[in-house]
Amino acid sequence: EGHIGTALLELLEGVEYQLLPTDIHEVDITKIDEVTQFVYVNRPDVIINCAGLTDVRACEEKPEEAYKINAIGARNLAVAARCIDAKLIQISTDDVFGGDDDAALCEFDDAHPTTMYGKSKYAGEKLVRELTDKHVIVRSSWLYGVGSYDFVDRVLDHAKKDGQVVLPEDEISSPTSADALAGFIECLMHTREFGLYHASCDGSCSRAEWAREILRLNGMDHIPVISAAENTELRPRFTLLDNMMLRITGLYQMPDWKTALADYFSTKKGGAHK
Repeated sequence: EGHIGTALLELLEGVEYQLLPTDIHEVDITKIDEVTQFVYVNRPDVIINCAGLTDVRACEEKPEEAYKINAIGARNLAVAARCIDAKLIQISTDDVFGGDDDAALCEFDDAHPTTMYGKSKYAGEKLVRELTDKHVIVRSSWLYGVGSYDFVDRVLDHAKKDGQVVLPEDEISSPTSADALAGFIECLMHTREFGLYHASCDGSCSRAEWAREILRLNGMDHIPVISAAENTELRPRFTLLDNMMLRITGLYQMPDWKTALADYFSTKKGGAHK
């Protein structure tokens, strides 16, 4: 019921797929018995793990819960996928990098997470690699879109309520729409590609620059975006992803982040998204 799951359901509904959507009420991925039973009964060809504890502060406050969901949950799905020879697509994050670099990071750069969120997601990646061969790990960054309240919603709410938005200028990555990432995931479902892929929208910006573009597209250019004195969000400073594997394989082209953001608002205003 989050960003990627909702976007995938909208994209794949009515196509040639038999979809088996689940959230925690149907299958709790932290419980191996629930995962195993569901997988053995339904025997999916592809399992897409969109689940995760993504609240950075919550991960810091409850590290065991972070590892339980982001690592053990991924382990359970990997074991189940291997048992029925299914392809597992594991969604991961740019937060597996520590933020100390000043150049875009590709799939061959070493991960060194510094936040509990990044550490738990990276642990999930390692367990998936160890436990099933037929996997694709997809790292993306700054996800937004359908499905749940996010940064885009917060910017608009603060602008309307406070008449200004305060954000750091030194936190750099690439905003990625759930719709754009869902398109790549659908592409992966049809291929025999395995391994690790970075899949963020092209280009880069700071959180403050992203907010300015959000306001501009909503006719709110007059509302100031003020630079925060420091990054207080616990996020790494620089986690821009280089989609090198996409270029090497020629598999898919992610859109520019500004184009994807404009498309999101165009579709949303058109009534397709709730």
